[in-house]
Amino acid sequence: QLQLVDSGGGLVHPGGSLRLSCAASGFTLDTYVIGWFRQAPGKEREGVSCISSTGGSTNYADSVKGRFTISRDNAKNTAYLQMNSLKPEDTAVYYCAALYGRTCRPSVRYNYWGQGTQVTVSS
Repeated sequence: QLQLVDSGGGLVHPGGSLRLSCAASGFTLDTYVIGWFRQAPGKEREGVSCISSTGGSTNYADSVKGRFTISRDNAKNTAYLQMNSLKPEDTAVYYCAALYGRTCRPSVRYNYWGQGTQVTVSS
């Protein structure tokens, strides 16, 4: 079965940190771009970050630049999103997704999605 499993969410105070993981099973991630997305209640899903298939190129939404870091370990078939200096406005369900190809591209349909992991930032 081909799937992505994202995990690592939780409740954290403002200023805290979390690391999300995105593990693939049934396929290898080294030929896929990985994207992280989030959706807050009542809002549309938004792209947070993306990493190329080799990890050599990354991009970030302006709202998370300097606070979030995307990475991947193709040997472990896993990608990560390190989130530091979390703010209440970061509260959302976070999803990882895999797109066949080498480079991040906007407005494309990703091939596989994780089930989502809840991140809540609150005092």
